[in-house]
Amino acid sequence: MRDPGFMAQDKAQEMAPDTRARDVEVQLTRAGLGVARRLGDRAGGLLFDRLLRILEARHPRAFTALGELPDARLLIDPVDAPAALMLRVGPALALRVCDRTAEAEATVRGPCARLLDLLEGRIDGDALFFRRELSIEGDTALILALRNTLDGEEMDLFGDVAAAAGPLRHALPVARRNAGRALDLLATARRFAPPPVRWGMAVLERRLTGPRQGA
Repeated sequence: MRDPGFMAQDKAQEMAPDTRARDVEVQLTRAGLGVARRLGDRAGGLLFDRLLRILEARHPRAFTALGELPDARLLIDPVDAPAALMLRVGPALALRVCDRTAEAEATVRGPCARLLDLLEGRIDGDALFFRRELSIEGDTALILALRNTLDGEEMDLFGDVAAAAGPLRHALPVARRNAGRALDLLATARRFAPPPVRWGMAVLERRLTGPRQGA
């Protein structure tokens, strides 16, 4: 019989994304922002409303705290993505895709990977700000309140969404374990593909993940 401690460790390792799986998740996030921008306000709004409902069901304490904050807007700007996000806290809690020049009470700006790490509590926000990987503007009290609200939640945005997908939730650990292999296969296919195919892949990637707004 296996030691329960080792079983728990194995399960944690299975669910925790490695570096290459994280690369895939970052690419999917960037592509998702590009798609949401093209969907328009109505369809994109429905998509983000669904996402918030999923996260609220998984993290009720955090969402109760977010709803109790004073009404304010936080611009979340992944500088390597085609669009930004506007998070409205307070009683009218909402998340929408927006232009990175949109007005807000506070702004947090940085690479998409680091913003995901911050939102999921994977890394100390102070360290990110100290190393200047993230920058903030405006109402720092709002950003601090958001960070304190999310602290200790152990969010896994992709895991939380996958958990709401019924039987498909079991596919996420498998996908994360095989992310490196998938990236290697994609790189090999790109390297040996005929020039027209490589050009088409590059065009598709640009359509999904860029160009950046304001670039």
